Amino acid sequence: MQDQKNSEVLVQAADEPPPSNERKLEGWQKLLLAVLCIGYATFHLMVLNVFPIETWSFRIMHIAGALAIGYLLVAAWTTDGLDGNGTWIRPIEYPPLLIALGLGGYSFFCVVYAFVAADEMMPDPWIFGTSGWPLVLSTVVAIGAGWLFKPRDHRIGWYDWILAINSLSVAGYLLFNLAALQFRAGVMPIPSDMLFSIAGVLLILELTRRVAGMALLVIAGLFIVYTFAGPYLPGILNHDGYRMDRFFSYIYTDSGILGPTTAVSSTYIILFIAFGAFLQISKVGDYFVNFAFAIAGRARGGPAKVAVFASGLMGMINGTSAGNVVATGSLTIPLMKRVGYRPQSAGAIEAAASTGGQIMPPVMGAGAFIMAEITGIPYTELIVAALIPACLYFMSVFFMVDFEAAKMGMRGMRQDELPVLSKLMKQIYLFLPIIILIGALYMGYSVIRAGTLGLVSALVVSWLSPNKMGPIGVLRALEATTKMSIQLIAVCACAGIIVGVIGLTGVGLRFSSLLLDIADKSQLIALFFAMVISIVLGMGMPTTAAYAVAASVVAPGLIQLGIPPLVAHFFVFYYAVISAITPPVALAAYAGGAIAGADPMKTSVTAFKLGLAAFIVPYMFFYSHGLLMEGEWHVILRNAATATVGVYMLSGAVMNWFHGRLPMLMRVVLFIAALMLISGGFITDIVGIVMGAVLFFWQKTRKPSEKAPLKADAEA
Repeated sequence: MQDQKNSEVLVQAADEPPPSNERKLEGWQKLLLAVLCIGYATFHLMVLNVFPIETWSFRIMHIAGALAIGYLLVAAWTTDGLDGNGTWIRPIEYPPLLIALGLGGYSFFCVVYAFVAADEMMPDPWIFGTSGWPLVLSTVVAIGAGWLFKPRDHRIGWYDWILAINSLSVAGYLLFNLAALQFRAGVMPIPSDMLFSIAGVLLILELTRRVAGMALLVIAGLFIVYTFAGPYLPGILNHDGYRMDRFFSYIYTDSGILGPTTAVSSTYIILFIAFGAFLQISKVGDYFVNFAFAIAGRARGGPAKVAVFASGLMGMINGTSAGNVVATGSLTIPLMKRVGYRPQSAGAIEAAASTGGQIMPPVMGAGAFIMAEITGIPYTELIVAALIPACLYFMSVFFMVDFEAAKMGMRGMRQDELPVLSKLMKQIYLFLPIIILIGALYMGYSVIRAGTLGLVSALVVSWLSPNKMGPIGVLRALEATTKMSIQLIAVCACAGIIVGVIGLTGVGLRFSSLLLDIADKSQLIALFFAMVISIVLGMGMPTTAAYAVAASVVAPGLIQLGIPPLVAHFFVFYYAVISAITPPVALAAYAGGAIAGADPMKTSVTAFKLGLAAFIVPYMFFYSHGLLMEGEWHVILRNAATATVGVYMLSGAVMNWFHGRLPMLMRVVLFIAALMLISGGFITDIVGIVMGAVLFFWQKTRKPSEKAPLKADAEA
């Protein structure tokens, strides 16, 4: 009975809570949103597996549906502390309501009329000739009203209804004129092309602000301004500039918003989010956390090691660093504090481990799918290449956690606080969805088919567990799929704007030339420059957008240096990911700090220290391609073994504990030994191993008092 109680406590690794501006709808609005979410997810699964449609049409409908549902789901400002008794509309809001509704309604009528009554080949000029400006003005007024008239309850604001309808108007125009747009967009645009595209861009930017914050919005805005300001800028930033009609019609094509980032969000991302949603609803995700507790909970500093294991497992089904922090950290962080970790350390450990979830095969978040789309490298090759670096990262965090636990004299959790491993082993079949996913990929199935098989297997496996998924459970999973997808879809669409600007202006090629000039002096400096750009782009931006932009700006330059595309893109990808724990803007660390009740900046600095190995791993596989599974097996094995010893020593140097406390000089020696092993050369490996061995035996000869923990065993 006690075991069952403990298990029930541990499985409460809560689902990711909604953002503070996500509405908590009631009544018919809640039902309508649920129906729309279920229909949206079902539409994607059907198109991907049963009824394929034309690519541009699918992506247009994908973005339009996300925009419409996003505006109904997410308010313009926080809804925390609101109840259901606010006034839906005040007299001062009537003028903007009438203006936005009248103009937006007219545009929507014109689009519907075009489909119902107009000649498809040659619609009357007034239909689209008079509806573009009303749509833009309606969108501007509704967005402004959302900013000005903040929510007073959880009901959907009138301005959000209008923005949702305007999203459908944009999609309707694009679909009706699709064949013509594919020929003339960005080359010979007409005024309505520009106006409907402007409305679409505004809608994407506003939803991105709501779901991802101001940072990405500001960056996208700067890139849009750069398109027109190019003639007035110096050096590599200078270009001839573009007319508004050419730019905005170009940006809403497969060179921009409908390009690689949306291709990924409309296929792989939503499919694997559905896979994760089915695992969550069937409680398989909770089983992952319980399994991690049973394996590592009794070790010293047990909850911190559980955080490392659980975040790696959850990372396979969770696409965001901050989301992973909230999903597992709501359980592990309080337990870490109980066994003696400082609040900032507890939050930082969870943030560092959760960030690693985005580089953990077999899913690796949205960035891996974008990498496959951009490089043309098969996804199965990418997840094989990611395996050793991901293991090195998690081993490094594990070693640091263990060293800190030893240094602080911490205990593990008691047996009666943990689930019973023997009982969990009887449910080991709950790992089958992951095994089937991996197996299907390596049997040659496409990523979409493999993801679908994994999703179906999660449903079937649930029937063998206490948490059987019936029709209601399936509908809940489909609803959760759409709600969890909205942020990534908006981010991918916004990243498409930035990628389109980079391609149109050629600024990416100029940065490549700059990297080549730097590499003439030092290739290492060029890599350092690429690292800084990737991290800076990732500060405050979701990983997906950060990688998409960095891959357009930095990766081509690295490839021109002679670096293989796989290495170049992984190099950029890693730094885009770990920007989530890099001060001063570290979103994952801030989330961990909030749960732990710690200072956000101190938490981010500690997370940066714990994730230090991730800053070195890309240089490791740059110098030793064997770490990406390239080369002879014995080279791969040697590189992996020496790199493992290297990150072990690096962890000891960072945490100032290597089988005992280290004097400053010995700490420096250990750090140098770690770098020797990390460089990958045979001679340097031998030197590093010898230095580490000498230091190890020196530690063993020291007095016990010099190796004692800093404080007594922490009590629960």
